[in-house]
Amino acid sequence: MSNMSETQRTPLYDFNVAHGGRMVDFAGWEMPVQYESIVEEHKSTRAAAGLFDVSHMGEATVEGPEAEAFLNYVLTNDVSTMDDGKALYSLMCYPSGGVVDDLLVYRKGLNRYLLCLNAANVAKDVAWLQSEAAKFDVAVTNVSSEYGLIALQGPKAFSILSELASVDLSSLGYYRFVEGKVAGFDCLISRTGYTGEVGVELFVSTSDTAALAEALLEKGKPQGLVLAGLGARDSLRLEAGYSLYGHEIDDEIGPVEANLMWTVSLKKAGDFIGKEAIKTKRSDGPAKKVVFFKTGGRRIARPGTDIVLDGAKVGTVVSGTFSPILNEAIGSALVDASVAKSDSLAVDLRGKSFPIERTKPPFLPLNPQA
Repeated sequence: MSNMSETQRTPLYDFNVAHGGRMVDFAGWEMPVQYESIVEEHKSTRAAAGLFDVSHMGEATVEGPEAEAFLNYVLTNDVSTMDDGKALYSLMCYPSGGVVDDLLVYRKGLNRYLLCLNAANVAKDVAWLQSEAAKFDVAVTNVSSEYGLIALQGPKAFSILSELASVDLSSLGYYRFVEGKVAGFDCLISRTGYTGEVGVELFVSTSDTAALAEALLEKGKPQGLVLAGLGARDSLRLEAGYSLYGHEIDDEIGPVEANLMWTVSLKKAGDFIGKEAIKTKRSDGPAKKVVFFKTGGRRIARPGTDIVLDGAKVGTVVSGTFSPILNEAIGSALVDASVAKSDSLAVDLRGKSFPIERTKPPFLPLNPQA
Protein backbone atom coordinates (compact mmCIF):
# COMPACT_ATOMS: atom_id res chain seq x y z
CA MET A 1 0.00 0.00 0.00
CA SER A 2 1.38 3.38 -0.94
CA ASN A 3 1.56 6.42 1.30
CA MET A 4 -2.03 7.67 1.74
CA SER A 5 -0.77 11.27 1.60
CA GLU A 6 0.22 10.71 -2.03
CA THR A 7 -3.17 9.39 -3.11
CA GLN A 8 -5.95 11.35 -4.76
CA ARG A 9 -9.43 11.96 -3.38
CA THR A 10 -12.73 11.84 -5.22
CA PRO A 11 -15.41 14.55 -4.82
CA LEU A 12 -17.12 12.09 -2.45
CA TYR A 13 -14.18 11.72 -0.04
CA ASP A 14 -15.81 13.74 2.77
CA PHE A 15 -19.17 12.05 2.05
CA ASN A 16 -17.57 8.62 2.25
CA VAL A 17 -15.78 9.37 5.52
CA ALA A 18 -18.88 10.97 7.05
CA HIS A 19 -20.90 7.85 6.21
CA GLY A 20 -18.40 5.48 7.78
CA GLY A 21 -16.46 4.39 4.71
CA ARG A 22 -13.30 2.45 5.54
CA MET A 23 -10.84 4.15 3.22
CA VAL A 24 -8.02 2.34 1.44
CA ASP A 25 -5.55 3.11 -1.31
CA PHE A 26 -6.88 1.81 -4.63
CA ALA A 27 -5.16 2.64 -7.91
CA GLY A 28 -3.77 5.81 -6.34
CA TRP A 29 -7.12 6.91 -4.88
CA GLU A 30 -8.48 6.95 -1.34
CA MET A 31 -11.61 4.85 -1.81
CA PRO A 32 -14.12 3.19 0.52
CA VAL A 33 -13.62 -0.58 0.52
CA GLN A 34 -16.76 -0.96 2.67
CA TYR A 35 -19.06 1.06 4.89
CA GLU A 36 -20.34 -1.62 7.27
CA SER A 37 -20.24 -5.10 5.71
CA ILE A 38 -19.12 -6.20 2.25
CA VAL A 39 -21.49 -9.17 2.36
CA GLU A 40 -24.50 -7.05 3.34
CA GLU A 41 -23.64 -4.35 0.77
CA HIS A 42 -23.45 -7.08 -1.85
CA LYS A 43 -26.73 -8.70 -0.84
CA SER A 44 -28.53 -5.35 -0.58
CA THR A 45 -27.44 -4.41 -4.10
CA ARG A 46 -28.86 -7.68 -5.45
CA ALA A 47 -32.08 -7.32 -3.40
CA ALA A 48 -32.71 -3.54 -3.58
CA ALA A 49 -29.95 -1.10 -4.61
CA GLY A 50 -26.39 -0.03 -3.93
CA LEU A 51 -24.78 3.38 -4.40
CA PHE A 52 -21.11 3.29 -5.42
CA ASP A 53 -18.55 6.07 -5.64
CA VAL A 54 -16.74 5.39 -8.91
CA SER A 55 -15.46 8.92 -9.39
CA HIS A 56 -11.91 7.60 -9.59
CA MET A 57 -12.70 6.44 -13.13
CA GLY A 58 -11.28 8.71 -15.83
CA GLU A 59 -12.97 10.56 -18.66
CA ALA A 60 -11.67 11.84 -21.98
CA THR A 61 -13.36 13.60 -24.86
CA VAL A 62 -12.65 12.74 -28.49
CA GLU A 63 -13.81 15.44 -30.89
CA GLY A 64 -13.10 16.51 -34.44
CA PRO A 65 -14.00 15.76 -38.07
CA GLU A 66 -12.28 12.35 -37.92
CA ALA A 67 -13.33 11.32 -34.42
CA GLU A 68 -15.32 8.29 -35.59
CA ALA A 69 -12.55 7.13 -37.93
CA PHE A 70 -9.97 7.60 -35.18
CA LEU A 71 -11.92 5.59 -32.61
CA ASN A 72 -12.50 2.81 -35.13
CA TYR A 73 -8.73 2.70 -35.62
CA VAL A 74 -7.76 2.59 -31.94
CA LEU A 75 -10.65 0.45 -30.64
CA THR A 76 -11.62 -3.13 -31.46
CA ASN A 77 -15.40 -2.61 -31.53
CA ASP A 78 -17.25 -0.84 -34.34
CA VAL A 79 -17.98 2.77 -33.40
CA SER A 80 -19.71 3.39 -36.73
CA THR A 81 -22.67 1.33 -35.47
CA MET A 82 -23.37 3.95 -32.81
CA ASP A 83 -25.93 6.73 -32.93
CA ASP A 84 -26.37 9.66 -30.57
CA GLY A 85 -27.20 8.47 -27.05
CA LYS A 86 -25.56 5.07 -27.53
CA ALA A 87 -22.88 3.59 -25.24
CA LEU A 88 -20.47 0.92 -26.44
CA TYR A 89 -18.05 -1.36 -24.58
CA SER A 90 -14.74 -1.92 -26.35
CA LEU A 91 -11.17 -2.96 -25.88
CA MET A 92 -8.24 -0.78 -26.91
CA CYS A 93 -5.35 -2.97 -28.01
CA TYR A 94 -1.66 -2.81 -28.76
CA PRO A 95 -0.39 -4.08 -32.13
CA SER A 96 0.46 -7.34 -30.29
CA GLY A 97 -3.23 -7.87 -29.49
CA GLY A 98 -2.67 -7.24 -25.77
CA VAL A 99 -5.03 -4.81 -24.11
CA VAL A 100 -4.20 -1.17 -23.35
CA ASP A 101 -7.52 -0.85 -21.51
CA ASP A 102 -11.20 -1.71 -21.68
CA LEU A 103 -13.50 1.28 -21.79
CA LEU A 104 -16.94 2.67 -22.54
CA VAL A 105 -17.60 5.00 -25.46
CA TYR A 106 -20.52 7.45 -25.38
CA ARG A 107 -21.62 9.11 -28.60
CA LYS A 108 -22.82 12.61 -27.73
CA GLY A 109 -23.10 13.84 -31.33
CA LEU A 110 -21.54 13.52 -34.76
CA ASN A 111 -17.81 13.14 -34.11
CA ARG A 112 -18.29 14.03 -30.40
CA TYR A 113 -17.53 11.23 -27.95
CA LEU A 114 -16.90 10.77 -24.24
CA LEU A 115 -14.74 7.87 -23.06
CA CYS A 116 -14.81 6.33 -19.58
CA LEU A 117 -11.42 4.85 -18.63
CA ASN A 118 -10.13 2.65 -15.83
CA ALA A 119 -8.75 4.75 -12.96
CA ALA A 120 -5.31 3.14 -12.91
CA ASN A 121 -4.92 3.52 -16.68
CA VAL A 122 -5.99 7.12 -17.30
CA ALA A 123 -2.52 8.60 -17.86
CA LYS A 124 -1.44 5.64 -19.99
CA ASP A 125 -4.67 5.67 -22.01
CA VAL A 126 -4.64 9.40 -22.72
CA ALA A 127 -0.98 9.29 -23.75
CA TRP A 128 -1.71 6.35 -26.07
CA LEU A 129 -4.79 8.01 -27.56
CA GLN A 130 -3.07 11.36 -28.07
CA SER A 131 -0.10 9.67 -29.71
CA GLU A 132 -2.31 7.83 -32.18
CA ALA A 133 -4.50 10.91 -32.69
CA ALA A 134 -1.62 12.66 -34.43
CA LYS A 135 -2.56 10.67 -37.55
CA PHE A 136 -6.12 12.08 -37.56
CA ASP A 137 -7.94 15.42 -37.47
CA VAL A 138 -9.14 14.90 -33.92
CA ALA A 139 -8.51 16.20 -30.39
CA VAL A 140 -8.27 13.96 -27.31
CA THR A 141 -8.68 15.79 -24.01
CA ASN A 142 -8.42 14.42 -20.49
CA VAL A 143 -11.49 15.82 -18.67
CA SER A 144 -11.34 13.52 -15.65
CA SER A 145 -11.13 16.42 -13.20
CA GLU A 146 -14.49 17.76 -14.43
CA TYR A 147 -16.55 14.69 -13.52
CA GLY A 148 -17.74 12.79 -10.50
CA LEU A 149 -19.30 9.40 -11.20
CA ILE A 150 -21.93 7.62 -9.12
CA ALA A 151 -23.24 4.12 -9.87
CA LEU A 152 -26.78 3.35 -8.71
CA GLN A 153 -27.29 -0.38 -9.18
CA GLY A 154 -29.97 -2.86 -8.25
CA PRO A 155 -33.62 -3.76 -8.93
CA LYS A 156 -34.86 -0.61 -7.13
CA ALA A 157 -32.47 1.74 -8.96
CA PHE A 158 -35.00 3.11 -11.43
CA SER A 159 -37.72 3.38 -8.80
CA ILE A 160 -35.38 5.56 -6.74
CA LEU A 161 -34.10 7.54 -9.71
CA SER A 162 -37.51 8.22 -11.26
CA GLU A 163 -38.50 10.27 -8.20
CA LEU A 164 -35.51 12.57 -8.72
CA ALA A 165 -35.02 12.74 -12.50
CA SER A 166 -36.31 15.52 -14.72
CA VAL A 167 -36.47 13.22 -17.75
CA ASP A 168 -38.60 10.17 -18.46
CA LEU A 169 -36.35 7.16 -17.99
CA SER A 170 -38.99 4.49 -18.61
CA SER A 171 -37.85 3.97 -22.19
CA LEU A 172 -34.10 4.31 -21.62
CA GLY A 173 -32.64 1.20 -23.21
CA TYR A 174 -29.67 -0.86 -22.08
CA TYR A 175 -26.40 0.80 -23.08
CA ARG A 176 -28.24 4.03 -23.90
CA PHE A 177 -27.82 7.35 -22.13
CA VAL A 178 -29.65 10.63 -21.82
CA GLU A 179 -28.69 14.01 -20.43
CA GLY A 180 -30.97 15.62 -17.86
CA LYS A 181 -31.26 16.67 -14.25
CA VAL A 182 -31.26 14.37 -11.23
CA ALA A 183 -32.16 16.06 -7.93
CA GLY A 184 -31.68 19.35 -9.79
CA PHE A 185 -28.14 18.59 -10.97
CA ASP A 186 -27.09 18.21 -14.60
CA CYS A 187 -26.19 14.57 -15.29
CA LEU A 188 -25.37 12.20 -18.08
CA ILE A 189 -27.55 9.24 -17.11
CA SER A 190 -26.17 6.02 -18.57
CA ARG A 191 -27.96 2.69 -18.34
CA THR A 192 -24.76 0.78 -17.77
CA GLY A 193 -23.03 -0.75 -14.77
CA TYR A 194 -20.60 -3.29 -13.41
CA THR A 195 -22.73 -5.41 -11.10
CA GLY A 196 -24.92 -7.44 -13.45
CA GLU A 197 -27.96 -5.63 -12.06
CA VAL A 198 -30.33 -3.15 -13.62
CA GLY A 199 -29.05 0.33 -12.90
CA VAL A 200 -27.40 3.50 -14.06
CA GLU A 201 -24.14 5.38 -13.87
CA LEU A 202 -24.43 9.13 -13.33
CA PHE A 203 -21.77 11.48 -14.66
CA VAL A 204 -22.06 14.78 -12.80
CA SER A 205 -19.84 17.81 -12.26
CA THR A 206 -17.34 17.40 -9.44
CA SER A 207 -18.89 20.30 -7.54
CA ASP A 208 -22.36 18.67 -7.52
CA THR A 209 -21.31 15.07 -6.83
CA ALA A 210 -21.63 15.06 -3.04
CA ALA A 211 -25.01 16.82 -3.03
CA LEU A 212 -26.30 14.36 -5.63
CA ALA A 213 -25.11 11.40 -3.59
CA GLU A 214 -26.84 12.74 -0.47
CA ALA A 215 -30.07 13.27 -2.41
CA LEU A 216 -29.99 9.74 -3.84
CA LEU A 217 -29.23 8.22 -0.44
CA GLU A 218 -32.02 10.14 1.28
CA LYS A 219 -34.54 9.16 -1.40
CA GLY A 220 -33.36 5.57 -1.68
CA LYS A 221 -32.96 4.54 1.96
CA PRO A 222 -36.67 3.81 2.45
CA GLN A 223 -36.44 1.45 -0.55
CA GLY A 224 -33.39 -0.38 0.81
CA LEU A 225 -30.58 1.60 -0.86
CA VAL A 226 -27.21 1.17 0.86
CA LEU A 227 -23.78 2.62 0.28
CA ALA A 228 -21.48 -0.01 -1.21
CA GLY A 229 -17.70 0.01 -1.41
CA LEU A 230 -14.97 -1.53 -3.52
CA GLY A 231 -15.32 -4.91 -1.79
CA ALA A 232 -18.92 -5.38 -2.86
CA ARG A 233 -18.18 -3.90 -6.28
CA ASP A 234 -15.57 -6.60 -6.91
CA SER A 235 -17.67 -9.52 -5.65
CA LEU A 236 -20.68 -8.31 -7.67
CA ARG A 237 -18.64 -7.93 -10.88
CA LEU A 238 -17.06 -11.36 -10.48
CA GLU A 239 -20.46 -13.00 -9.87
CA ALA A 240 -21.55 -11.31 -13.10
CA GLY A 241 -18.47 -12.66 -14.90
CA TYR A 242 -17.21 -9.24 -15.99
CA SER A 243 -13.54 -8.80 -16.81
CA LEU A 244 -11.34 -6.50 -14.76
CA TYR A 245 -8.22 -4.94 -16.23
CA GLY A 246 -5.11 -6.32 -14.57
CA HIS A 247 -6.91 -9.60 -13.86
CA GLU A 248 -8.87 -11.19 -16.75
CA ILE A 249 -7.33 -8.80 -19.31
CA ASP A 250 -4.03 -6.96 -19.50
CA ASP A 251 -1.25 -6.15 -21.92
CA GLU A 252 -0.64 -9.88 -22.45
CA ILE A 253 -4.17 -11.28 -22.03
CA GLY A 254 -6.11 -10.19 -25.11
CA PRO A 255 -9.65 -10.75 -26.36
CA VAL A 256 -8.96 -14.27 -27.65
CA GLU A 257 -7.59 -15.47 -24.31
CA ALA A 258 -10.25 -13.61 -22.33
CA ASN A 259 -13.27 -14.83 -24.35
CA LEU A 260 -14.01 -11.25 -25.35
CA MET A 261 -14.11 -11.66 -29.13
CA TRP A 262 -17.67 -10.26 -28.98
CA THR A 263 -16.00 -6.87 -28.40
CA VAL A 264 -13.93 -7.23 -31.59
CA SER A 265 -15.39 -6.37 -34.98
CA LEU A 266 -13.09 -8.02 -37.51
CA LYS A 267 -15.51 -7.12 -40.32
CA LYS A 268 -15.64 -3.38 -39.75
CA ALA A 269 -14.30 -1.18 -42.51
CA GLY A 270 -10.64 -0.29 -42.35
CA ASP A 271 -7.77 -1.45 -40.21
CA PHE A 272 -7.52 -1.19 -36.43
CA ILE A 273 -4.66 -1.58 -33.99
CA GLY A 274 -4.16 -5.20 -33.01
CA LYS A 275 -6.35 -6.64 -35.79
CA GLU A 276 -3.72 -8.84 -37.44
CA ALA A 277 -2.40 -10.21 -34.15
CA ILE A 278 -5.94 -10.99 -32.95
CA LYS A 279 -6.81 -12.70 -36.25
CA THR A 280 -3.66 -14.81 -36.09
CA LYS A 281 -4.20 -15.82 -32.47
CA ARG A 282 -7.82 -16.65 -33.18
CA SER A 283 -6.82 -18.77 -36.18
CA ASP A 284 -3.89 -20.55 -34.54
CA GLY A 285 -5.46 -20.82 -31.11
CA PRO A 286 -4.15 -19.07 -27.98
CA ALA A 287 -1.66 -20.62 -25.59
CA LYS A 288 -3.75 -19.56 -22.58
CA LYS A 289 -7.44 -19.18 -21.82
CA VAL A 290 -9.40 -17.52 -19.02
CA VAL A 291 -11.80 -19.85 -17.20
CA PHE A 292 -14.23 -19.19 -14.34
CA PHE A 293 -14.75 -21.58 -11.46
CA LYS A 294 -16.53 -22.35 -8.22
CA THR A 295 -14.75 -24.03 -5.33
CA GLY A 296 -17.64 -25.64 -3.44
CA GLY A 297 -16.25 -24.18 -0.21
CA ARG A 298 -15.75 -20.84 1.53
CA ARG A 299 -11.95 -20.75 1.30
CA ILE A 300 -10.98 -18.11 -1.27
CA ALA A 301 -8.34 -18.84 -3.91
CA ARG A 302 -6.57 -15.48 -4.14
CA PRO A 303 -4.97 -14.09 -7.32
CA GLY A 304 -1.61 -15.78 -7.85
CA THR A 305 -2.77 -19.15 -6.53
CA ASP A 306 -1.63 -22.07 -8.67
CA ILE A 307 -4.10 -24.07 -10.76
CA VAL A 308 -2.98 -27.68 -11.02
CA LEU A 309 -3.87 -30.80 -12.99
CA ASP A 310 -2.61 -34.14 -11.76
CA GLY A 311 -0.19 -32.29 -9.50
CA ALA A 312 1.35 -30.14 -12.25
CA LYS A 313 0.86 -26.39 -12.48
CA VAL A 314 -1.27 -25.46 -15.51
CA GLY A 315 -2.35 -21.95 -14.64
CA THR A 316 -2.83 -19.15 -12.12
CA VAL A 317 -5.86 -17.64 -10.42
CA VAL A 318 -6.42 -14.06 -11.62
CA SER A 319 -9.53 -13.19 -9.56
CA GLY A 320 -10.91 -14.77 -6.40
CA THR A 321 -13.55 -13.75 -3.91
CA PHE A 322 -16.45 -15.03 -1.83
CA SER A 323 -19.91 -15.06 -3.40
CA PRO A 324 -22.44 -14.01 -0.75
CA ILE A 325 -25.30 -15.25 -2.92
CA LEU A 326 -23.84 -18.70 -3.67
CA ASN A 327 -22.22 -18.92 -0.22
CA GLU A 328 -19.00 -20.26 -1.69
CA ALA A 329 -15.74 -18.98 -3.12
CA ILE A 330 -15.60 -18.20 -6.84
CA GLY A 331 -12.87 -17.09 -9.17
CA SER A 332 -11.24 -16.94 -12.56
CA ALA A 333 -7.92 -18.27 -13.77
CA LEU A 334 -5.58 -18.08 -16.74
CA VAL A 335 -4.77 -21.67 -17.69
CA ASP A 336 -3.04 -23.53 -20.51
CA ALA A 337 -5.50 -23.64 -23.38
CA SER A 338 -4.96 -27.38 -23.78
CA VAL A 339 -6.56 -28.02 -20.36
CA ALA A 340 -9.14 -25.21 -20.37
CA LYS A 341 -12.01 -27.69 -20.76
CA SER A 342 -10.72 -30.22 -18.25
CA ASP A 343 -13.04 -31.23 -15.42
CA SER A 344 -10.08 -32.22 -13.24
CA LEU A 345 -8.59 -28.83 -12.46
CA ALA A 346 -7.79 -27.94 -8.85
CA VAL A 347 -6.41 -25.04 -6.84
CA ASP A 348 -3.29 -25.51 -4.78
CA LEU A 349 -3.82 -23.94 -1.37
CA ARG A 350 -0.66 -24.20 0.71
CA GLY A 351 0.37 -27.45 -0.87
CA LYS A 352 -3.02 -29.13 -0.81
CA SER A 353 -5.18 -29.52 -3.90
CA PHE A 354 -8.88 -28.67 -3.85
CA PRO A 355 -11.01 -29.52 -6.90
CA ILE A 356 -12.75 -26.66 -8.69
CA GLU A 357 -15.82 -26.68 -10.90
CA ARG A 358 -15.49 -24.79 -14.16
CA THR A 359 -18.46 -22.49 -14.67
CA LYS A 360 -19.69 -20.40 -17.54
CA PRO A 361 -20.35 -16.86 -16.27
CA PRO A 362 -22.46 -15.31 -14.90
CA PHE A 363 -22.37 -17.39 -11.73
CA LEU A 364 -26.09 -16.83 -11.12
CA PRO A 365 -29.02 -15.73 -13.30
CA LEU A 366 -28.64 -12.01 -13.95
CA ASN A 367 -30.39 -9.77 -16.44
CA PRO A 368 -29.18 -6.16 -16.38
CA GLN A 369 -31.18 -5.56 -19.57
CA ALA A 370 -34.53 -6.32 -17.90
